[in-house]
Amino acid sequence: MIKPFKVNISKKIIQNIRSKVKNYEWHEMPNDGGWDYGTNLDYMKKFCKYWVNRYKWKETEKKINSFKNFVCNVDGIDIHFIYEKGSGTKPKPLLLSHGWPGSIIEFLHIIDKLAHPEKFGGNANDGFDVIIPSLPGFGFSGKPKRPIGPRKIASIFNKLITKKLGYKKYIAQGGDFGGTICTWLAYDFPKNLLGIHINILIIRHPDGPQTQEEKDWQENFKKDQRVEDGYRTQQATKPQTLSYAMMDSPVGVAAWIIEKMRGWSDIKHGDIESVFSKEILLSNIMIYLVTKTFNTSSWIYYGRREEGGRSLPKEHLPLKVPTAVAIFPKEYLEWAPRSYVERIYNIKKWTKMNKGGHFAALEQPDLLIKDIQEFSKVI
Repeated sequence: MIKPFKVNISKKIIQNIRSKVKNYEWHEMPNDGGWDYGTNLDYMKKFCKYWVNRYKWKETEKKINSFKNFVCNVDGIDIHFIYEKGSGTKPKPLLLSHGWPGSIIEFLHIIDKLAHPEKFGGNANDGFDVIIPSLPGFGFSGKPKRPIGPRKIASIFNKLITKKLGYKKYIAQGGDFGGTICTWLAYDFPKNLLGIHINILIIRHPDGPQTQEEKDWQENFKKDQRVEDGYRTQQATKPQTLSYAMMDSPVGVAAWIIEKMRGWSDIKHGDIESVFSKEILLSNIMIYLVTKTFNTSSWIYYGRREEGGRSLPKEHLPLKVPTAVAIFPKEYLEWAPRSYVERIYNIKKWTKMNKGGHFAALEQPDLLIKDIQEFSKVI
């Protein structure tokens, strides 16, 4: 049964978070590395001062509740989702999947443009029925009893779209783990997919690189990721140990997430706020805090490892489902040469953007929307 849902976090929870931020005991840290050692101390102090004195969660809550929210039990887990029906005569269903450390916050400001393009100078018949779930263990969705990975989440989302909402076919879009979820949807449920649109390459071909260009890419990728593997290894192997610290420290959660959002994005002059306002950063961070899901959200890395990691089974490759690839230049996970990607996906659209990074929907929403709309017209 699908039930209406409204976000309503108690004042006690908000006050408890605010109190912990206000009373955080700043400790000795090296001050000569800027952001080289991790999240910058001076920035965090300014950020937390804003958090305590100016940020209002209820404004974020109001924005989320301005859309129709629902919850539905799928495979024993309550799945929260935003559902905005589109304009036009036959809007195609569009599933938008976030990843870690993202949330539904990434998509709030593009819902209306995707569902009702005529309000922004576009054509009503380009509208989509937009479905945006919180991943299991994230945000307002229920928490699995133990870690599950993106393949299982893909199965849950397919049931949500086809069994609960009643669509026979739909488009799936995603970055970060959302891109992996899209890929597993195309692999396991090709008959239900009109197409997938991805702005990240996480999945690997089981045969590995074949050409010299592909081999060079793999070697460079490994070198680039050495300084980024720490969080990923921790969350994929011992997530619970990390959670003992994080679940009681809003400042710790904020620093953990801010480091990634700064390091993975197309910022100017090293300034994270050249792309993300404090309001956006805090709204995304607060989703993890008010729902107490830092622990269970990190499980997705453990779940992926249990499911077999990044490689797809060789059977059914390349995938049959039409695929759009959107490459944003500052994506920290460098894209492989097209020859490699074509052995995994059935590419119908390949777009190299001139700006943007990992969090495409937040960084370059109009470029992402345009690319999704164009892809929809060729499938």
